[in-house]
Amino acid sequence: MKYNFDEVISRANTRCAKYDERIKKFGTDDLIPLWIADMDFKTAQPIIDALKNKAEEGIFGYVSRPDSYFKAGCDWQKRRNGWEIDKSLCSFSVGVVPAMTVMAEIWCKSGSSILIQPPVYGEFFEIVQNSGNHILTNHFVEKDGKWSIDWEDFENKIKKVSMFLFCNPHNPLGIVWKKEEIEKIVNLCAENDVLLVSDEIHSDLIFHDKKFIPTATVSDLAKKTVVTCFSATKTFNLAGLQACTIVFPNNKLKDEFDKWWFSKDIHRNNSFSSVAMEVAYNEGEEWLNQLLPYISNNFDFVVEYCKENIPKIKTYAPDATYLMWLDCRALNLTNTELEKFMIEKAKLGLNSGTAFDKELSGFMRLNVACPKSVLKQALDQLKKAVDEL
Repeated sequence: MKYNFDEVISRANTRCAKYDERIKKFGTDDLIPLWIADMDFKTAQPIIDALKNKAEEGIFGYVSRPDSYFKAGCDWQKRRNGWEIDKSLCSFSVGVVPAMTVMAEIWCKSGSSILIQPPVYGEFFEIVQNSGNHILTNHFVEKDGKWSIDWEDFENKIKKVSMFLFCNPHNPLGIVWKKEEIEKIVNLCAENDVLLVSDEIHSDLIFHDKKFIPTATVSDLAKKTVVTCFSATKTFNLAGLQACTIVFPNNKLKDEFDKWWFSKDIHRNNSFSSVAMEVAYNEGEEWLNQLLPYISNNFDFVVEYCKENIPKIKTYAPDATYLMWLDCRALNLTNTELEKFMIEKAKLGLNSGTAFDKELSGFMRLNVACPKSVLKQALDQLKKAVDEL
C-alpha cells in the first residue's frame, strides 16, 4: 500500500511524551516539539491491523513468547544485514537502556569505569551512573563539521575500564561505522578484557547507500565477545510498547542476564508488544522502504534551508537515524541562552547538545521524523528568530 507521511496527525492529549510533556520539559506547550526520538507518523498498517485484532480478543493475560517471536527478528537481521543469529542466544528486555543498565550492574564491579564516546545518546551517562559505576569519556574530534574517533585517547582509556558502550550507528552524529573501525574497536576491547555492548537500535534507519554492519559480524572474535541490543521500536515507531532483543555471544552471559530479570519477575512481553514486534519484522518492510526516502528528503530540505536562509546554523544530512546535529555556535550564545532562545524566540522544542556532552557549547539536536509541512513551519520560526537576534 501507499503510505502518506505528509499527513499531520494531532498527538496532543494522547498520552504522548513528545507533546504532552512539553511543559515538563520546556516550561511551555507553545512550541513545536522536535526532540525525543519518536516519529509523528502512523506505523505500518499490518502492525495496526494485528494490534486491532489483539484488542478485539478482549483478554490480556500473561503472555507466552512463541519461537516465532525471536525467529522474526533473526530473519530480519539475516535478510537485511546478512547476520545469522543463533536464536537460542537471544533474550528479551523491556528496552535497550534498561538492558544495558542491568549489564553494567551484573558485569562491572560497583565503582568500575565504563567507557562512552560523547557526544552520545544522553542515557549512556545515566546507564553508567545508575549502575553505580564511573564514566570515562573518549570524546569525538570535530574538524570542519566532520566527527571522528580520537584513537590515541581510545587506546589509552580502554585499558582502564570494564565495559565499553558502543553506539552503532551513532546518535546524535548519524555516523555509520566502517568495518575496519568496528573491527579495531572489537580487537582493542578483547585485548584489554573489556565487555563490548553494542546499541544498534537505529540500525534500520540508514541512508546515502551506506551499509550498516552489525558489530558482532565483523570477525570471529566479535561473534565470540560482543553483546548486541536491537529492536523494532525505533524503526517502526513502537517505543511505547517497550521491547528489545539482546543477542549474547555465549550461554554463560545470557544465563546471568536472564537470571537477573527473572529475579525481578520481568521476563515477559506485554500482550501488544509480543504481536507488534513479530509483525513488524515479518510484514513491515514495505512501510520502511517508503519511510526512508521521505526522511532523507527531510534531511536535504533542512540542509538547503539553513544554507540559504539561516547560514549561521550549520548542519549536514546524517547517514543514520532521523536526528540532525545543528551547529549553532555562530549565534554567539551560551548554552543557557541558546536553549532559552529556541524555546522562547523560535518556539521549538529541541534537545540541547549538552545532553550528549556537557563539555560542548552551541549545539542542538533536531528530530526530522515529521511531515515536511511541520518541518517547514519550524524552520520558518527559527529563521525569524535568528533574523531578530
